[in-house]
Amino acid sequence: EKERAKARVKKKEDPSAIKEREVPQHPSCLFFQYNTQLGPPYHILVDTNFINFSIKAKLDLVQSMMDCLYAKCIPCITDCVMGEIEKLGQKYRVALRIAKDPRFERLPCMHKGTYADDCLVQRVTQHKCYIVATVDKELKRRIRKIPGVPIMYISRHRYNIERMPDDYGAPRF
Repeated sequence: EKERAKARVKKKEDPSAIKEREVPQHPSCLFFQYNTQLGPPYHILVDTNFINFSIKAKLDLVQSMMDCLYAKCIPCITDCVMGEIEKLGQKYRVALRIAKDPRFERLPCMHKGTYADDCLVQRVTQHKCYIVATVDKELKRRIRKIPGVPIMYISRHRYNIERMPDDYGAPRF
């Protein structure tokens, strides 16, 4: 009871004392709504389900990305996404063959586990130079909270881009 009484009694703040506030540091690449690190050649982080849905829609990944962005695109695959595709087994062997394409850039992961969504979110939070290609609603929701990261998705048998600045020439639908 004595401890509770002490907790209730608040110390009066000294008005002459220097007040410290902690303000989150924003990346220098974000200027208003424009991300200055984005630019051709675009590095696109590809998710597992994006590859699977591209196969179902009969879309060539690299060519369709270039058609969407009107520029050179380098699809990037993390070790987690590759591990996820390998775990899916024999049904997704076409997706695995596409993921092992030499045009795709392999990004090594330093963390434990193979949950690809956390890996992608962590990577785009640290480095704002990627576009994230996904069809997963939950992952899209998480990435929308990160400023300056565009999302590529599939609709009407073609790729579209969301939250891309007008200056970069991406089409608006």
